[in-house]
Amino acid sequence: MNKQTATRYVKELSRELGFDFCGISEAGFLEEEAPRLEKWLKEGKHGEMRYMENYFDKRLDPRLLVEGARSVVSLLYNYFPDEQPHSPDGPKISKYAYGKDYHLVIKDKLFVFLERLRETLGSVEGRVFVDSAPVLEKAWATRSGLGWTGKNANLITRQHGSFFFIAELIIDLELEPDGPIKDYCGTCTRCIDACPTQAIVEPYVVDGSRCISYLTIELKEQLPDRFKDQMDNWFFGCDVCQDVCPWNRFSKPHQEPLFKNTSGFLGFSEGDWTELTEETFQKVFKQSAVKRTGYKGLKRNLQFIKRQNPT
Repeated sequence: MNKQTATRYVKELSRELGFDFCGISEAGFLEEEAPRLEKWLKEGKHGEMRYMENYFDKRLDPRLLVEGARSVVSLLYNYFPDEQPHSPDGPKISKYAYGKDYHLVIKDKLFVFLERLRETLGSVEGRVFVDSAPVLEKAWATRSGLGWTGKNANLITRQHGSFFFIAELIIDLELEPDGPIKDYCGTCTRCIDACPTQAIVEPYVVDGSRCISYLTIELKEQLPDRFKDQMDNWFFGCDVCQDVCPWNRFSKPHQEPLFKNTSGFLGFSEGDWTELTEETFQKVFKQSAVKRTGYKGLKRNLQFIKRQNPT
């Protein structure tokens, strides 16, 4: 199968497996991203995420992750929900965590993807990635033309906004690369203006150590008191910079049953959250991304925002 036919098959297969967008880049060194990543790390904008300092070279060159890599296949999977919390003024949880942990759902699809490639195209070596390895996923998605990196540092598509998970196949198959598209943020600064903790310190640069998602998920120690009046009731993740983005008026509800909120916590009252026991936590969040905080971490976050909004 020639390069053009193989490329067409890869994109057809991506749609068949439920991915919304598929873009391809030639595997190589991310020259433009290297100085930006180095500066971001040196300025400590990764906070306590020390793992970001590891495998610096591998983050910038996928050929160091996968021997013989020729192509990076970037994929987007919609998670925008049609469900809303029953108590809109209660504690808030990021939309991506409403259903089953996306790592589990999407990685399963990627393994099927790789196996189907091998069945049709013969020997294909590679690895699959879903937000769990030293891969600059937004940079690759941008390079392959799936969207542009917005001022909030999220990947934004013109068709359906930014509520997407990003995944990659890094493979030794030579494919036809796509090209990047232009930046359509224009003069808009809604995400910068709306960020509760002023984490977007300049257009396209997020100080991770100030981001509510970092504070509620990545930070393992006590939340800094300086943020006690700035959490906007978020206790796991934050969607503010996406919710205010004009491009997300084009978001469409996902069609993935496993992302539905079957565990029922969207119906929790503020009292339910306050009285949450470890047993209930383990049951409700058994296969949820929320498990990443652990019970103690989630209770810490809930108590912190309770101090912000005493009743």
